[in-house]
Amino acid sequence: MSYNFENLKNALNQLNRFRSYSLSKHHERYFFPYLCGSYFSYRKVDILRIKTIAEIVSNKTRQHIKYLEVGCGNGDFLERIREYIPNAKGIENNIDLFYLFYSIGKKKPDYIEIDDARYGIDDFYDIIFVGWMDPGQDFRKNIADKTDIIITTLDAGLSLAAEYEGYGFKKIVKWITPSWEDVNIEINNHFYSNLDSKSLHFLSTLRGAHNFWYIYSKDNIKKDLIIDGLKRQIVLEESNTDKKIQYEFEKVLDECGFSFYQCIENHDINSKIKLWKMEFLNII
Repeated sequence: MSYNFENLKNALNQLNRFRSYSLSKHHERYFFPYLCGSYFSYRKVDILRIKTIAEIVSNKTRQHIKYLEVGCGNGDFLERIREYIPNAKGIENNIDLFYLFYSIGKKKPDYIEIDDARYGIDDFYDIIFVGWMDPGQDFRKNIADKTDIIITTLDAGLSLAAEYEGYGFKKIVKWITPSWEDVNIEINNHFYSNLDSKSLHFLSTLRGAHNFWYIYSKDNIKKDLIIDGLKRQIVLEESNTDKKIQYEFEKVLDECGFSFYQCIENHDINSKIKLWKMEFLNII
């Protein structure tokens, strides 16, 4: 997402003001995602699912798995991935973001490069992850040419315009999470408004979880291995009832009605969905 330096500087000023009255240090990641979080909400289970996929598709040791995040922003999600894939790297096309960080004493990590996927990707990767694509942009071919496995998490509007089946890939797994806007609105309603419980309940029925996580593969052997591995991962997730696999900020999601496997209305398709519940596709 493109922001110029002055807009980013203004956002930083607003962030510092927000911190003077914030009720939780974790709220800012959803109010100021470009500076403090990401434009998609995630849990540790999302990271562990990607870790599982990486270990399956690569015959290398974890130190040599080649993983790229396209449009990594400040590196919030990428930093978590690097706990399990140490050489994971990212590219971000907005250099103004890092000029701003430099001005407040933060250095751009070496594992993030200033680059734009529209002009090509210079290497082949075991996995390419796409967490943002500006409306009107289309760099799918450049990504499809440089990996066998693509993972995307885009909101409903962008996801429909960013499918990879036309590039020789099969969509094999999907799950749904709340977007950062969903969480932002719920935090505002619950913690920074005077709404009564009846109003809060009514407003919660209007939300729409609309971040779609898709796993694509153009290798049939890897496809089958990924599906088997993620089915085993589900067993591990469901057995961890003590919540040891959570990040600290996940309690904000729980407080706002976005718990793991929470069942919510999806008004776009007039049905109910379970957040973070994996669905397997193209398994024949």
